[in-house]
Amino acid sequence: MSAVRVVFITVPSTEVAHQIARALVEERLAACVNILPAIKSVYRFEGALHEDDELLLVVKSVPHRLTTLFARVVELHPYKVPECIALPVESGLPRYLEWVAGETQRVVV
Repeated sequence: MSAVRVVFITVPSTEVAHQIARALVEERLAACVNILPAIKSVYRFEGALHEDDELLLVVKSVPHRLTTLFARVVELHPYKVPECIALPVESGLPRYLEWVAGETQRVVV
């Protein structure tokens, strides 16, 4: 199993998607964030059934950056309880996995 994680984050708008995506990449919490438009989310929250148009962020990161990544999402996200879940990557092209690991290293200035 690789040391890369894929994180899913749903967001309510293009503006929020770009704000979170840029912050995560600029802060080296993610190597890459894909923004997938036009998803429909159906869920129960606070006792009510909701059906919302959202976007999905697909984030590539590494385990040792996840705690900080999650905290940053909470700071930037408008939802009270944002979806932010990480899944392990079973395998991938070694050069890509190495690139993700390299891009998520903290830079000491």
